Amino acid sequence: MKPFFLIAAILGFSISFAQKLEYTNGKIYQDGEQLSSFETKTLMKTDLKALHLFKKAKTKESLGGFLLGLGIGGTAADLVKGLVSNEKYPTVISYAGVGLMAISIPILSGRKKMVQESVDIYNSGLQEQKKTLGDNFELNLVNNANGVGLRINF
Repeated sequence: MKPFFLIAAILGFSISFAQKLEYTNGKIYQDGEQLSSFETKTLMKTDLKALHLFKKAKTKESLGGFLLGLGIGGTAADLVKGLVSNEKYPTVISYAGVGLMAISIPILSGRKKMVQESVDIYNSGLQEQKKTLGDNFELNLVNNANGVGLRINF
Protein backbone atom coordinates (compact mmCIF):
# COMPACT_ATOMS: atom_id res chain seq x y z
CA MET A 1 0.00 0.00 0.00
CA LYS A 2 2.91 2.35 0.72
CA PRO A 3 4.29 2.13 -2.84
CA PHE A 4 0.86 3.08 -4.20
CA PHE A 5 0.76 6.24 -2.08
CA LEU A 6 4.35 7.07 -3.01
CA ILE A 7 3.60 6.77 -6.73
CA ALA A 8 0.41 8.81 -6.33
CA ALA A 9 2.30 11.54 -4.45
CA ILE A 10 5.07 11.70 -7.07
CA LEU A 11 2.49 11.87 -9.86
CA GLY A 12 0.62 14.61 -8.00
CA PHE A 13 3.79 16.65 -7.58
CA SER A 14 4.74 16.21 -11.23
CA ILE A 15 1.32 17.47 -12.31
CA SER A 16 1.36 20.39 -9.88
CA PHE A 17 4.79 21.55 -11.09
CA ALA A 18 3.89 21.16 -14.75
CA GLN A 19 5.60 23.22 -17.40
CA LYS A 20 3.92 25.30 -20.06
CA LEU A 21 2.71 23.64 -23.23
CA GLU A 22 3.58 24.94 -26.68
CA TYR A 23 1.49 24.34 -29.81
CA THR A 24 3.50 24.66 -33.02
CA ASN A 25 2.98 23.10 -36.46
CA GLY A 26 0.02 21.04 -35.25
CA LYS A 27 1.99 19.38 -32.43
CA ILE A 28 2.07 19.97 -28.69
CA TYR A 29 5.44 20.24 -26.95
CA GLN A 30 6.48 20.41 -23.30
CA ASP A 31 10.12 21.28 -22.58
CA GLY A 32 10.99 20.62 -26.22
CA GLU A 33 9.54 17.08 -26.24
CA GLN A 34 6.50 16.23 -28.33
CA LEU A 35 3.51 14.95 -26.37
CA SER A 36 0.98 12.42 -27.57
CA SER A 37 -2.75 13.08 -27.32
CA PHE A 38 -2.99 10.75 -24.32
CA GLU A 39 -0.18 12.56 -22.48
CA THR A 40 -1.79 15.92 -23.28
CA LYS A 41 -5.14 14.74 -21.93
CA THR A 42 -3.41 13.49 -18.76
CA LEU A 43 -1.76 16.88 -18.24
CA MET A 44 -4.96 18.79 -18.90
CA LYS A 45 -6.94 16.87 -16.27
CA THR A 46 -6.15 19.69 -13.86
CA ASP A 47 -8.05 22.19 -16.02
CA LEU A 48 -11.43 20.81 -17.07
CA LYS A 49 -12.27 23.61 -19.50
CA ALA A 50 -9.03 23.12 -21.42
CA LEU A 51 -9.53 19.34 -21.39
CA HIS A 52 -13.09 19.63 -22.72
CA LEU A 53 -11.97 21.94 -25.54
CA PHE A 54 -9.04 19.66 -26.43
CA LYS A 55 -11.30 16.58 -26.56
CA LYS A 56 -13.81 18.48 -28.69
CA ALA A 57 -11.05 19.40 -31.17
CA LYS A 58 -9.83 15.81 -31.33
CA THR A 59 -13.40 14.59 -31.94
CA LYS A 60 -13.75 17.07 -34.82
CA GLU A 61 -10.45 15.86 -36.23
CA SER A 62 -11.47 12.20 -36.05
CA LEU A 63 -14.93 12.68 -37.55
CA GLY A 64 -13.70 15.00 -40.32
CA GLY A 65 -10.81 12.70 -41.18
CA PHE A 66 -13.13 9.70 -41.36
CA LEU A 67 -15.55 11.48 -43.69
CA LEU A 68 -12.71 12.77 -45.87
CA GLY A 69 -11.16 9.31 -46.16
CA LEU A 70 -14.51 7.72 -46.93
CA GLY A 71 -15.19 10.30 -49.63
CA ILE A 72 -11.78 9.90 -51.26
CA GLY A 73 -12.05 6.11 -51.08
CA GLY A 74 -15.50 6.06 -52.63
CA THR A 75 -14.53 8.41 -55.43
CA ALA A 76 -11.33 6.48 -56.18
CA ALA A 77 -13.15 3.14 -56.15
CA ASP A 78 -15.75 4.45 -58.58
CA LEU A 79 -13.00 5.85 -60.82
CA VAL A 80 -11.20 2.49 -60.92
CA LYS A 81 -14.51 0.72 -61.59
CA GLY A 82 -15.21 3.14 -64.46
CA LEU A 83 -11.75 2.65 -65.99
CA VAL A 84 -11.81 -1.14 -65.78
CA SER A 85 -15.39 -1.81 -66.94
CA ASN A 86 -17.53 -0.44 -69.74
CA GLU A 87 -19.94 1.36 -67.40
CA LYS A 88 -20.31 5.12 -67.45
CA TYR A 89 -17.95 6.75 -64.99
CA PRO A 90 -19.63 9.31 -62.77
CA THR A 91 -22.11 7.25 -60.81
CA VAL A 92 -23.89 7.91 -57.53
CA ILE A 93 -20.83 6.66 -55.61
CA SER A 94 -18.67 9.45 -57.08
CA TYR A 95 -21.22 12.11 -56.23
CA ALA A 96 -21.60 10.73 -52.70
CA GLY A 97 -17.80 10.71 -52.30
CA VAL A 98 -17.50 14.32 -53.42
CA GLY A 99 -20.36 15.22 -51.08
CA LEU A 100 -18.61 13.54 -48.13
CA MET A 101 -15.39 15.39 -48.94
CA ALA A 102 -17.32 18.67 -49.06
CA ILE A 103 -18.99 17.93 -45.71
CA SER A 104 -15.64 17.13 -44.09
CA ILE A 105 -14.17 20.55 -44.87
CA PRO A 106 -16.32 22.58 -42.42
CA ILE A 107 -15.98 19.84 -39.81
CA LEU A 108 -12.18 19.91 -40.04
CA SER A 109 -11.96 23.70 -40.03
CA GLY A 110 -11.36 25.34 -36.67
CA ARG A 111 -9.84 22.34 -34.92
CA LYS A 112 -6.35 23.83 -34.78
CA LYS A 113 -7.73 27.02 -33.30
CA MET A 114 -9.56 24.96 -30.64
CA VAL A 115 -6.37 23.07 -29.72
CA GLN A 116 -4.44 26.36 -29.50
CA GLU A 117 -7.18 27.83 -27.31
CA SER A 118 -7.13 24.79 -25.00
CA VAL A 119 -3.34 25.07 -24.64
CA ASP A 120 -3.68 28.79 -23.87
CA ILE A 121 -6.35 28.09 -21.23
CA TYR A 122 -4.14 25.42 -19.66
CA ASN A 123 -1.10 27.72 -19.62
CA SER A 124 -3.07 30.61 -18.10
CA GLY A 125 -4.23 28.25 -15.35
CA LEU A 126 -0.60 27.40 -14.58
CA GLN A 127 0.28 31.05 -14.13
CA GLU A 128 -2.48 31.47 -11.54
CA GLN A 129 -1.21 28.52 -9.52
CA LYS A 130 2.32 29.90 -9.38
CA LYS A 131 2.94 31.41 -5.93
CA THR A 132 6.15 32.56 -4.37
CA LEU A 133 7.21 32.76 -0.78
CA GLY A 134 7.59 36.21 0.68
CA ASP A 135 4.83 38.76 0.30
CA ASN A 136 2.39 36.34 -1.36
CA PHE A 137 0.76 34.59 1.61
CA GLU A 138 -2.59 34.58 3.40
CA LEU A 139 -3.35 34.36 7.10
CA ASN A 140 -6.87 33.21 7.92
CA LEU A 141 -8.80 32.47 11.08
CA VAL A 142 -10.39 29.01 10.80
CA ASN A 143 -13.38 27.83 12.82
CA ASN A 144 -14.71 24.28 12.53
CA ALA A 145 -16.02 21.42 14.72
CA ASN A 146 -12.53 20.81 16.13
CA GLY A 147 -12.09 24.37 17.38
CA VAL A 148 -10.50 27.64 16.32
CA GLY A 149 -7.13 28.04 14.66
CA LEU A 150 -4.90 29.96 12.26
CA ARG A 151 -4.23 28.89 8.67
CA ILE A 152 -1.30 30.21 6.64
CA ASN A 153 -1.28 29.72 2.84
CA PHE A 154 1.93 30.33 0.89
